[in-house]
Amino acid sequence: MFKHITLAAFGLGLLAGAAQAHATLEQKEAAVGATTKITLRVPHGCAGEATHTVRIEIPEGVYAVKPMPKAGWELSTEIGAYELPYDNHGTEMTEGVRAVIWSGGNLEDGWYDEFTLRGAVGKQFVGGEVLYFPAVQTCANGVADWTNTTGSHDVPNPAPKLTLVAGDGGEHAHAGHGMAEKVTLGALEITAPAAAATLPNQPVAGGFLTITNTGSADDVLVGATSAAVGRMEVHEMVMEGDVMKMRELAEGLPIPAGERVELKPGGYHIMFMELAGPMEAGTSAEVELEFQNAGKVLVSFPIKPRGEIGAGGHDHSDHGDN
Repeated sequence: MFKHITLAAFGLGLLAGAAQAHATLEQKEAAVGATTKITLRVPHGCAGEATHTVRIEIPEGVYAVKPMPKAGWELSTEIGAYELPYDNHGTEMTEGVRAVIWSGGNLEDGWYDEFTLRGAVGKQFVGGEVLYFPAVQTCANGVADWTNTTGSHDVPNPAPKLTLVAGDGGEHAHAGHGMAEKVTLGALEITAPAAAATLPNQPVAGGFLTITNTGSADDVLVGATSAAVGRMEVHEMVMEGDVMKMRELAEGLPIPAGERVELKPGGYHIMFMELAGPMEAGTSAEVELEFQNAGKVLVSFPIKPRGEIGAGGHDHSDHGDN
């Protein structure tokens, strides 16, 4: 059975002599109903000693957690029941990872390291709420604990935290079958998703949208998946001499801080490849977009009649699936 960390278990007295820099999360915000990346930043050891174990507690409301392994550290998790069940892509989850532990490592007091996991934020929250991720570093003769969840700036051991921002209310922050005007994922705003209807036996189609990065950190659209297709790729159209050619962006599409990136016919776009069937106008395709930092978000792409997406837009009907 999962048990919460308590200050009594470790004792605030063990903080004496610890460095002043706090353990924090790299990410400051997460969207309600969306999958997000969570990175614990550990700036030092315990009062001069090296850290050999790092433990982060998962707050209620964050589910489907997947931790990232670290070279030189042993990864383990603690499983416990959720207070509420969650629908994870059609599967009901009543329990899951409630704490992640990296052990057997060696983080010297003068070193810095990061410990990363991913998880989904439940739709029961509203924008402005704060989630705390209590963390503990264990050393040979003591601990540095970051477990105070009062939100006070005056305590010596504040727990790392995320501030929630409103999504669109969906369990995985999707656009509600094309009805929502904007999908928010952290600092990213996703608008105007659309895909063109296909001809019979057409193997591919193009998807388009606009992504605005309102934050101060760059991000990258690294991929997409959908049950409607066998695979998806992020592409761009480029001129080579007098010929326009399409190529995959293997490293993803950069979304610079403070800028807006349009995916449109004749430019950047998402390729729907190995279609499971025709994409018919008036329907929609649910697509999970993945960003390098912000995480994943499910967006509904309305299927529009051919010719309605961008004047002179390329319809991809003459491309193969390679």
